[in-house]
Amino acid sequence: MEKVNARKIALKILSDIEENGAYSNIAINKTLKTKDISTLDRRFISQLVYGVLENKLYLDFIIKNFSKTKIKKIHVDILNILRLGLYQIIYLDKVPNSAAVNESVKLAKKVNFRLAGYVNGILRNYLRNSNSLKLPNFKEKPIEFLSLKYSHPMWIIENWIDNFGIEFTEKLLKANNDVPNLTIRTNKLKITRDELLNVLAEENVKCIKGQYVDESIIIKNFNTSIENLNSFKEGLFQVQDEASMLAGLILNPKENDFVIDVCSAPGGKSTHIAELMQNRGKVLSRDIHEHKLILINQNAKRLGISIIETEIYDALKLDKSLIGKADKVLVDAPCSGFGIIRRKPEIKYLKNLEDIKKLSEIQYKILLNASQYVKKEGFLVYCTCTIQPDENIEVINRFLKDNDSFVMDNVNKYLPNSLQTDKNYLQLFPHLHGIDGFFICKLKRIK
Repeated sequence: MEKVNARKIALKILSDIEENGAYSNIAINKTLKTKDISTLDRRFISQLVYGVLENKLYLDFIIKNFSKTKIKKIHVDILNILRLGLYQIIYLDKVPNSAAVNESVKLAKKVNFRLAGYVNGILRNYLRNSNSLKLPNFKEKPIEFLSLKYSHPMWIIENWIDNFGIEFTEKLLKANNDVPNLTIRTNKLKITRDELLNVLAEENVKCIKGQYVDESIIIKNFNTSIENLNSFKEGLFQVQDEASMLAGLILNPKENDFVIDVCSAPGGKSTHIAELMQNRGKVLSRDIHEHKLILINQNAKRLGISIIETEIYDALKLDKSLIGKADKVLVDAPCSGFGIIRRKPEIKYLKNLEDIKKLSEIQYKILLNASQYVKKEGFLVYCTCTIQPDENIEVINRFLKDNDSFVMDNVNKYLPNSLQTDKNYLQLFPHLHGIDGFFICKLKRIK
């Protein structure tokens, strides 16, 4: 295997995210898929990319304190080299400080030879004077302190303190910087969970049963890409977090139902719904992006599912031909994604309050359209991968106020004892439940 420069690859991925708005998980997977890279290097590259993104505000705080050049004027590659160097010095005990500095200088020489000394100077200056750097006082400036300690924008912290309180918010911020579990969903059309656990063990994959869903398995360790496993190629499982699986369980589709998934990409919920229906009936999976529908079709074929029909369609437009036709409808609405910051840490830097307001309007319109497809006595599930009340329960309350044809269906009957809630809906948080932050509400059409 050819020797690779893991730091150089991490730099390329970070610059792609910074300059092109790429999502971290997609950018990492795309880059690593095309290269012959050892498992050790793959892990190191992922650790570097996610580590920098998770701690970016704190790393930039350090750079601002030690650089005479304003951060906005530093070339993006040089800025990311500094972030990478500082991240290794501060957070990676196994990387000697000398190696972190020297490798950063080597990278800088390849980007702009003249700026190698600048990079060297800042990193060595930090090593000499790190003890002089102090965060704002928590009691005097709690929001600024939390923002820098956990690298979340101040507006998010203010918003969460208003909604959840300061103690809850700090625990949530800490959890957002943890490494999330990689969870898979057993394809019960082909295999049982216990049988799949044995198959994975034979493939040298260390795993345990999931926490809440009978189909779920948490992957602890593996030595190759998931997609290279024979069990994956044979369609024995699908990658999906347990929070996302719960949406399918709460929808509770039955054999021979007609189900519409109005915002279906990338298809985890659609394929789960089809499996729960024993591959009998029809699932109409719609999305506005053709390439994402192709992915759904590929996954369905791999999983041995034949009842999914994909279709390009904008959920913001009402399809009059489907009014009153569906037994069940799923609205997995576009959202801020603040429940999956652990998986896509760059999300926290890309949104603002105005974006949340715009999203809540889009969510309401999609919900309003989707509700018209539901038969009398049929069901509608609204879910998001965010924790923002204005994208979740406030959208539902507005909808119910405007639509007396629907009532909330209590979700507890679909949930394990460990997730029972005193609300009619389910709101999950990473620090409370150990899975993605998610909102799920089920509505029944009564007239």
